Amino acid sequence: MKNHMDKEVYESLAEFRYQLKKFLHFSDLEARKVGVTPQQHQLLLAIKGFPGREYATPRELGERLFISHHACVGLIDRCEQLNLVTRRKNPDDGRSVLIEVTEKGEELLEKLSEIHLNEIKRIHVFQDVLIRSEWN
Repeated sequence: MKNHMDKEVYESLAEFRYQLKKFLHFSDLEARKVGVTPQQHQLLLAIKGFPGREYATPRELGERLFISHHACVGLIDRCEQLNLVTRRKNPDDGRSVLIEVTEKGEELLEKLSEIHLNEIKRIHVFQDVLIRSEWN
């Protein structure tokens, strides 16, 4: 006979999923309040949060955002029109470009990140993020 998980396990998983969805909903609303779409906010965060450097390629960003390369290029185009990101030639590969966050994009991202870290602190989720952050 197959072992069944305890009810508490299902409750914990359901609660965790609920809190994630609730946080993502909060995040989407906050992005819109400052005048960007949730996808634009996620793009800025993916660039600034890219491990080990301050830029990323469209292909890397598409992977991070779980969107196609084509959709990512369109998102980058829209963010570039809003002066949130900039493109520069990739010195290591002439076929690709590097995407960086502009000063305007950084200011907006910093504002949103502070709001998000305060919400994370308020709801006591993702404590390891708080432990590593200066917002603790």
